[in-house]
Amino acid sequence: MSQRRKFLQSLFFVPAIAKSNMGVSSNELAFTSESNSSLSHRFKISLNAYSFNAPLTKKEITIEEVIDFCGNLNIDAIDITGYYLQNYPQVPSDTYISSIKNRVHKAGLSISGTGIRNDFGSPNPADRQAEVDFVKKWIEVAAKLGAPVIRIYSAKKLPEGYAWKEVADWIIESFDQCVQYGKKLGVIIAMQNHNDFILTAEQAIYFVDRLDKQWFGLVVDTGNFQTKEGYSEIELVAPYAVNWQIKELITINGKVQTMDLKKLVKIIAASPYKGYLPTETLNPGDPRIVIPPFLKKVSDQLKPYM
Repeated sequence: MSQRRKFLQSLFFVPAIAKSNMGVSSNELAFTSESNSSLSHRFKISLNAYSFNAPLTKKEITIEEVIDFCGNLNIDAIDITGYYLQNYPQVPSDTYISSIKNRVHKAGLSISGTGIRNDFGSPNPADRQAEVDFVKKWIEVAAKLGAPVIRIYSAKKLPEGYAWKEVADWIIESFDQCVQYGKKLGVIIAMQNHNDFILTAEQAIYFVDRLDKQWFGLVVDTGNFQTKEGYSEIELVAPYAVNWQIKELITINGKVQTMDLKKLVKIIAASPYKGYLPTETLNPGDPRIVIPPFLKKVSDQLKPYM
């Protein structure tokens, strides 16, 4: 072990939650409200690479170093966000993908998911199909990485002059193509609520109800229900979660507040969800300093449910 790695480990070690020796299959991640919620949750903590967005974007750190950092934290997994992989938005080579998988394995981690940027909200069908083709290429990358879930978006905004339901139905057609392709490759398609086209829990559920729940679900972004009271919105969509983004802040009655992790974890534990709980820190400052205390807080709240 290098001196640098030892130094990081001594600074940023976080006590690990109990780890299962069993893997999490695609079926275990594809939850519906009819799932058997009496089983053990087997929660596992992951870190979303977006937590390092600023230094990664500025080339101050590499995704390989982020992987090593997560290994030193002794958490269970990392969300390998696609933006930080070689050549994005072009797909990386198979050789590069293999090197990332190797690095993750040697760090003692699993890959809890990946994610890309897309926009299915164009009134032009050709534009939407181009976005579908783009997502399909990254579904292939997710399959090669061994990521059980790929996180994508609906649309950046409601196009001017169109009704919400009309645009939602376009997006659903695009999602369905991705879902069918993901099913072939064993990758679940997960829509993130991002305070864009999707503003409320009701709107998010509109999508889930119209797609194959075995291979489509929600990445519940706990910080991005901002139109209504955040905790109530999270509780409504929790039964449809196939992945999460646990954040430090939440919006309550239009005001941004510190996340009540105890309350949030109770909502998650009351849902059928089992598996990875990716965290994402967005606070300013060095992520290597900001991340460990937040992961410790999340871990402490999860202990009663392990």
